[in-house]
Amino acid sequence: MRMMNFVALIVVGAVALLHGQTRKVEFTQDAVDQPPKGFEFGHTAGVGRPGKWVVQVEGNNKFLAQLDADRTGSRFPVAVLADINAADVDLSVRFKSVSGQVDQAAGLVWRYQDENNYYIVRANARENNVVLYKVQNGRRTDLPVRGEGRTYGKPSKVPSGQWGTLRVVAKGPLFEVHHNGNKLYEVEDTTFTQAGKVGVWTKADSVTYFDDLTIVTQ
Repeated sequence: MRMMNFVALIVVGAVALLHGQTRKVEFTQDAVDQPPKGFEFGHTAGVGRPGKWVVQVEGNNKFLAQLDADRTGSRFPVAVLADINAADVDLSVRFKSVSGQVDQAAGLVWRYQDENNYYIVRANARENNVVLYKVQNGRRTDLPVRGEGRTYGKPSKVPSGQWGTLRVVAKGPLFEVHHNGNKLYEVEDTTFTQAGKVGVWTKADSVTYFDDLTIVTQ
């Protein structure tokens, strides 16, 4: 297999990506009702239950689901790939917000240092918006939109029960946020400049599905 200048569609368990490569995680080889291979699971600040991350199936399609509906409001379960360490990435995922009375959130995580230090952008089906945060020492803070200030992200329709896409392009201190193919805004921040892991995230009682987690190293 060539190690440079190619696009590989591979499942969890392969080696970490080199510069300029693509990896797409589809969960096709994972057992249903079991945690996916190659992932680590975090529990930010240890608030509430840690989350239940398992592979589920609908028809012929397997996907990752967070199924624990603990209603603790500041509970943030995280699932990250164990073998990727990158700073500049083009990261995307398909997601479906299934249920949640406190929240219905689906997030992408990058530059993950540990369960209490990382960047996260999330789409919310209860609020119909997309917001980018930093989590530093377990504390989550929304970051200002470039050129506009601290606007709490941007409004964007997030229908519950429907698959959508969330994407962030991280290059140096600049992050581009996209939802369902539309660029919403940019954020600039230098809290975490070093390489880190990537993955997905939920909040409170959000039951959320994730599929086609795609990582392109820059």
